[in-house]
Amino acid sequence: MTAFVLPVPPTPSVAISGSDERFAVRRIFCVGRNYAAHAREFGNDERDPPFFFTKPADAVVDTGTVIPYPQLTANLHHEIELVAAIGKAGFRIPRDKALDHVWGYAVGIDLTRRDLQDEAKKAARPWDWSKAFDRSAPCGPLIPAQKSGHPAKGRIWLALDGKVRQDADLTELIWPIADIVSICSEGVELQAGDLIFTGTPAGVGAVKPGETMTGGVDGIGTIEVTVGQPQS
Repeated sequence: MTAFVLPVPPTPSVAISGSDERFAVRRIFCVGRNYAAHAREFGNDERDPPFFFTKPADAVVDTGTVIPYPQLTANLHHEIELVAAIGKAGFRIPRDKALDHVWGYAVGIDLTRRDLQDEAKKAARPWDWSKAFDRSAPCGPLIPAQKSGHPAKGRIWLALDGKVRQDADLTELIWPIADIVSICSEGVELQAGDLIFTGTPAGVGAVKPGETMTGGVDGIGTIEVTVGQPQS
């Protein structure tokens, strides 16, 4: 048995709908600019190929969590997303085989420190710090693909204190799920336990302490997260 000098940290995981079991999370990949309207609202060309950024696995938190307002930002943004959970490893996966590697789906929120991202872009620096921070990847319960099927259409939405801010349909994805899984596997060997946040529609905006985000994807589930006061 391997001995470690420090206690082994807990395994990050997300809930599974209708089950006491949980899905162990290995890595989190996120797709940028995968809805045309969202790409345009930030002045980008929606015809660009997809690109990926990452978050640490322990950035996941469950629905119902109250998260403290993050450090270093005065402009925290919500980004509602469909999440695909990988259940089978694969490298350079053909598009027509990509969905065979998806174990299930969930609703997630990609939280973004937008002011840090804007500063990094202006300085031509990496903007990981704006995305990969504590509790930056809230994720609702996974529903197995054998129950939900592989969603190609359906409403995706987010409301802030009951007021709808993001409202779109999965048909508006520039790169559908099979493409995303296949293209991601060109750069890394996907492994069981990886999550892929598949991109956010237009309407992203600021979240303040005390506000509650609710959101959902038709046929997949919902999520609710409240932003609390900053950590003291």
